[in-house]
Amino acid sequence: MRRMTDFAVLTPSYAPDAPLFEALHRSVLDHTDAVHHVVVPPADRALFARFEGDRCRIWTYPELLPKRYLATPKAGIWLNARRPWPPVRGWVLQQAVKLAAAARFDVRAVLMMDSDVVLVRRTTAESFAVNGRIGLFRAENAVHAGMPRHVRWHAVARELLGLPPSPGLPLPDYVSPFNVWEPAVVRLLQERIQEVSGKSWLDLFTGRLHISEFVLYGVFADEVLGGVPRVPSDSLYCHTYWDTTPLDEAGALEFAGRLAPDALAVMISAKSGTSPENRHTALRACVAATRQD
Repeated sequence: MRRMTDFAVLTPSYAPDAPLFEALHRSVLDHTDAVHHVVVPPADRALFARFEGDRCRIWTYPELLPKRYLATPKAGIWLNARRPWPPVRGWVLQQAVKLAAAARFDVRAVLMMDSDVVLVRRTTAESFAVNGRIGLFRAENAVHAGMPRHVRWHAVARELLGLPPSPGLPLPDYVSPFNVWEPAVVRLLQERIQEVSGKSWLDLFTGRLHISEFVLYGVFADEVLGGVPRVPSDSLYCHTYWDTTPLDEAGALEFAGRLAPDALAVMISAKSGTSPENRHTALRACVAATRQD
């Protein structure tokens, strides 16, 4: 019998991240009761098929997109037949299918994790609840003039949502490799964009070169819905390593030694180039630390 849950996990992935995904998926099985939904380009489905089962649902982009979205021979580039130019960039489409997938889930909360994240503690919807409401990751006043991409993401979000320009810097940051949304809010977000513009939310989203799904959701929740409780963790319970310098063994152990008592997950950026051996060293040490709880 399938276990019922009010919680789902969503991961966008692709072929280069398949080796990392295995550790993530194992941790989802170990630390949640959720179904793990994985969204991949159609060409990469075979690499992930072995994970499919009662606790893992593999989605490909065409299953989540209207038929007017067409893959091109060039990897990572798609066309919207309704508006073929400019083409849709892969990183923008990956964000869009995340919103499309999350809107389909009939659950209380969906946890989004990148392939280079691993859970290390028990995680449920209640892990992110504040006074009975699913909270929002919000790093207050974190976006400043030295973060031009984030500033642009805020401006684009406000435009799509029909909001006036922001009052000025600093602004909150909503971006995290470990983030939680309410599917009901995602559906309202899509409806808002369509009401403001009279056009498809998806076409407007994919028509942008610079956009962030997390900033869009955060601005909507805070400024259209009137605010969502902030999750009481500056890291949203994820211990992260963003540096582009690979961790050596000593660095991996030092990183693990700083695991916070409230950390639910660990992220060592795939872009760091950390070897599989040293990644395993860090993750094993983090898991060992949680056993002392």
